Amino acid sequence: MPLTDNLLAFTFAATVLTLTPGLDTALVLRTATVEGKRQALHAALGINAGCLVWGAAVAFGLGALIAVSEVAFNLLKYCGAAYLAWLGVNMLLRPRRSLSSANADARPGGNWFFKGMLGNVLNAKVGIFYVSFLPQFIPQGHSLIAWTFGLVSIHVVLGLAWSLALIGATRPLSGFLRREKVIQWMDRTTGLIFVVFAARLAFSKR
Repeated sequence: MPLTDNLLAFTFAATVLTLTPGLDTALVLRTATVEGKRQALHAALGINAGCLVWGAAVAFGLGALIAVSEVAFNLLKYCGAAYLAWLGVNMLLRPRRSLSSANADARPGGNWFFKGMLGNVLNAKVGIFYVSFLPQFIPQGHSLIAWTFGLVSIHVVLGLAWSLALIGATRPLSGFLRREKVIQWMDRTTGLIFVVFAARLAFSKR
């Protein structure tokens, strides 16, 4: 696949995933509503800093793994494909009816940048997702580390833009994103994308 097509495909997939309501969306909305736009911006910056931390871990760890063993590469590939397929099928068959309230009881105050970053860094699913998702868009023969950071940077820019949109229009967007039909539609759309990319990953070659 040409480099431009790789970037466009990743940007499209990352955009859909970014717009899908999840814990990060719930945290930004909750912080903007309860504590104001400044604290919500800090939380958004922290969330995306966490993505960069995971990107660094994946870039260096995955690069060493691929370089050392073909067996390890295939094992990682099939585990990643199975994980993406499992996530996708669950989202297709059992879409959520409401946003997760995991952050609903978070106490006000404190360093929201640190809270946002720690929430992402401690979420192993983010790392697993990056390991299984990013390699599909890295052209063969190109620098794994450079491309990983480049793709993660695209994801971060999209995430920041979406967070700023949420913060700037907290009330109307909050109500829209909490509608049951919207959440179910986004979950099913994302689930379908996960299944497609799981198949693409399973049949990919080193």
